[in-house]
Amino acid sequence: MLDMTKPSARPANPRFSSGPCAKLPGFSLDMLADAPLGRSHRSAVGKAKLAEAIALTREVLEIPADYRIGIVPASDTGAMEMALWSLLGPRKVEMLAWESFGEGWVTDVVKQLKIEAEVRKAPYGQIVDFAQVDFDNDVVFTWNGTTSGVRLPSADVIPADRAGLTICDATSSAFAMEMDWSKLDVVTFSWQKVLGGEGAHGVLILSPRAVERLETYTPAWPLPKIFRMTKGGKLIEGIFKGETINTPSMLCVEDYIVALKWAKALGGQKALAARAEANAAVLREFCAANDWIANLAEDPATESTTSVCLKFTDPAIRDGAAFAKAVAKRLEAEGVALDAGAYRDAPAGLRIWCGSTVEAADVAALTPWIEWAYRTELSAQG
Repeated sequence: MLDMTKPSARPANPRFSSGPCAKLPGFSLDMLADAPLGRSHRSAVGKAKLAEAIALTREVLEIPADYRIGIVPASDTGAMEMALWSLLGPRKVEMLAWESFGEGWVTDVVKQLKIEAEVRKAPYGQIVDFAQVDFDNDVVFTWNGTTSGVRLPSADVIPADRAGLTICDATSSAFAMEMDWSKLDVVTFSWQKVLGGEGAHGVLILSPRAVERLETYTPAWPLPKIFRMTKGGKLIEGIFKGETINTPSMLCVEDYIVALKWAKALGGQKALAARAEANAAVLREFCAANDWIANLAEDPATESTTSVCLKFTDPAIRDGAAFAKAVAKRLEAEGVALDAGAYRDAPAGLRIWCGSTVEAADVAALTPWIEWAYRTELSAQG
């Protein structure tokens, strides 16, 4: 008979959502007491807070001094749209996609901007063959597929002497995965992911090569005000010093600063990456010990350490999609894993956020519950 006894231990924090993600350990609203609420973001204190957020971002991520960092509207989506609409056009374009958000950038470039791009796709669980990519073209890709749990293992496949720009959506990899800045010209992310910040704000990072493109190229299409980064052929430097394009939430900015200070005290980028790796390792070992569940990533080298996607492999399961949803529902009903179901466009399964704000002990406490929910649901299907 199947053992369907409920585990005794529970995760202290059951929040495993892949965005917005878990707050930093020990978080409380009292930490945001220094937020300049009711003050203009253009006031001295407002500008100082935004400048502090940019400076801490540079320090924690070890971003080169000559790269620009801007806080922009509309989360990672807004940051990526600004880059695509402002930079693409003068060179051939290659679009790389291995999950739903990468697919979204393909749609924007091919159908909205109507650029004839070379589109390279890989199914969920795989990434594209980078050996086929011509980096003399502009190349757009996601570092980590948030909805597929598959990542680029390293930047080694990107040549240092490339002629084109590399435009990288790093929203679920920034802070949790080592990225070689010399190989990246545009990087975007939202702090709601790895640092567990509040949503709606994006970060746009530009290399000197990307700035040169902005100052020497004018797109053939009109740019909405919210996308404009140049004036009179020169970069609007204020955007990258805290003079945001539109009004930011100073409460959210304060929340980001608190998370950045936590990350800095922890040991910065390397310490954050180590925490994510330790979390993902718990699930890796769990899958290795059980033949009814597996990582969606087919190549272990590409397994995400943040948005870990799992699939049920038991041939006794009759309806994979219904089964996975039922398991996720059981986990949520027990209060041990909130928002842990697979993304709606992804293959059926679970998606467990293992980013740097998650504790490995909570991931370990979750695994017996996954087994309990699996066995309980398997028994219920008769």
